[in-house]
Amino acid sequence: MPAPRTILLTGAAGGLGTLMRGLLPSYGYRLRLLDMLPIDGEPDAITADLADRDALRAAVRGVDAVVHLAGISLESTFEKVLRANIEGTFNLYEAAREEGVRRIVFASSNHAVGFTPRPQGDDPLIPVDTPRRPDTFYGLSKCFGEDLAQLYADRHGVDTVSIRIGSCFPEPTTVRMLSVWMSPADGARLFHAALTADVTGHTVVHGSSANTRLWWDLGPSRALGYEPQDDSEPFAAALLAAQGDLDPADPAHANLGGAFCTDPPIWPY
Repeated sequence: MPAPRTILLTGAAGGLGTLMRGLLPSYGYRLRLLDMLPIDGEPDAITADLADRDALRAAVRGVDAVVHLAGISLESTFEKVLRANIEGTFNLYEAAREEGVRRIVFASSNHAVGFTPRPQGDDPLIPVDTPRRPDTFYGLSKCFGEDLAQLYADRHGVDTVSIRIGSCFPEPTTVRMLSVWMSPADGARLFHAALTADVTGHTVVHGSSANTRLWWDLGPSRALGYEPQDDSEPFAAALLAAQGDLDPADPAHANLGGAFCTDPPIWPY
C-alpha cells in the first residue's frame, strides 16, 4: 500500500511511544500524538484518555493510519487492565471505524503466548500461530486486542498488523532479553513495514531484532518487508557474567513470558 502520511500515535508519552515519536518521522510520517499525560515539548499533542470516545474520534479524524501503543504495559488489577487495554482498545477501533481509518498497527505482546515453553537446544523456533497462552491479565488483554482486530478486519474492513513485541529498549537489561530484544531502530523498521505492507485482514507477527539467541520465527515479520539490522549478542557476555545463564528449572526462565509466568509476576522480566 502507499506509505501513509499522517499517523496517530497513541501512548506517545510512554517508553515505546517516546522512542517511536523520535524515529518514525525519518520515514516521512507526520505524527499526531495522543496520550493521557501531557508530552513535554509537544504543545500540539492531544491529551485524552482512551475512555473518552469523542476525543478519540476527533484524534483519528483525517489520519491515514494508527499505531496503537497506549494502555497499561505491565501487569495490574483486572479492573485497570479492563479499562485501559480492553475497553480502551475497543474505543480506539470504534473511532477508527467511524472515521474510515483502514490501517492499524497494534502493539500486542509476547505475553499473549507467555506460558509457551521457551525453545532450548535444537528446539524449533516458536511459530507465530502457536496457541495463545497468556501469562497475566496484561497478556490476556493482548489476546483480546488480537481478536478484536480480527473482528474489525472481517466485519468492517479495518486492516491490522498485530506485533507481538518482545522488549524494545535501547539495550537489553536481562539475559532473557537477549532472545526477545528489539532495538529501537529495528522497532521503527518493523512499524514502518507494518504500516506499508501490502496485506489485508489481520496479520500477526513477532517483534524483535535478528538476535543470535532468538526464540521465535521472524519469517512472517520479514514477509512484511522488515529487515532487522541489529542483534543483542554484543551485550551477552556482560549480562551472562552479571546474571548467569537461564535455568530451565526456574519458573521465571522456563517459558517465553519469563518472570511474568511466576505468581506474582516479577519485574524486571
